[in-house]
Amino acid sequence: MNAASKKILIADDDASIRLVLSQAFTRLGYQVRATGNAATLLKWVSEGEGDLVITDVVMPDENVFDVLPRIRKERPKLPVIVMSAQNNLITAVNAAEVGAFDYIPKPFDLDDMTSAARRALSRPADPEAARAQDRAVRDDRLPLIGRSGPMQEVYRTIARLVGADLTVLITGESGTGKELVA
Repeated sequence: MNAASKKILIADDDASIRLVLSQAFTRLGYQVRATGNAATLLKWVSEGEGDLVITDVVMPDENVFDVLPRIRKERPKLPVIVMSAQNNLITAVNAAEVGAFDYIPKPFDLDDMTSAARRALSRPADPEAARAQDRAVRDDRLPLIGRSGPMQEVYRTIARLVGADLTVLITGESGTGKELVA
């Protein structure tokens, strides 16, 4: 399937983000539909539309953490990229736990977003994502803090690994938070 035959569904209550993403993906040859609410997104998904969903966490009518399990139930293999201005570890981990393909913090780099979309559209759905929604919600008092670019990358990495059954080696200087990450 080439880009022109792939459809991306965008849901964000911010019209400027919808416009920027719609224009960027249209220029790349994708078909795009955009909405400002979760109800329309759910309607499109239930009608079988879209090969990828890109959605904000906070919508005027619902939170994506309530919507994503319904999307997973309706279309388990549909990749969903979650974006949020709530840039913290809890948001990233929650996105992974409910089966998001990826988490992109706002403000985002357009190249990062298009790269994540290409990855989502080019590989099959991760079977771990289905199991992620069954996991208990993590404690909201996680000790990591920070909004910088490098910390956002740490959050994304942790979120990707949270559902993996593998051993991870965490390295770094003394006092950098290796035990907190573990």
